[in-house]
Amino acid sequence: QVQLVESGGGLVQPGGSLRLSCAAPRTIFSISAMAWYRQVPGKQRELVASITSGGSTNYADSVKGRFTISRNNAANTVYLQMDSLKPEDTAVYYCNAELKITQWTPPAGYWGQGTQVTVSS
Repeated sequence: QVQLVESGGGLVQPGGSLRLSCAAPRTIFSISAMAWYRQVPGKQRELVASITSGGSTNYADSVKGRFTISRNNAANTVYLQMDSLKPEDTAVYYCNAELKITQWTPPAGYWGQGTQVTVSS
């Protein structure tokens, strides 16, 4: 089993910033896509941003121009810089990684434990 460890959530005022981090074990053979999702109670989990191993990015329309996804391939870590936060960004944020544990295992998706982001005055 693979554990993705998230950090960086918390309470912030509207207009503020937060940076989320998510690290996969260094022993993983390879990681292709990494992404951040978010979920509020009663709604489906939605894609916020994704990034390929080559650095190509994709964003939900609601966060374009405010959020930036990046990754450190050497550290198996993905980040989400969130600026100009709004109350509607309040959610539990989950990271996801498509990875191969060893060179012989098929690729599979794994999730972090989730971190709460609350935007409120």
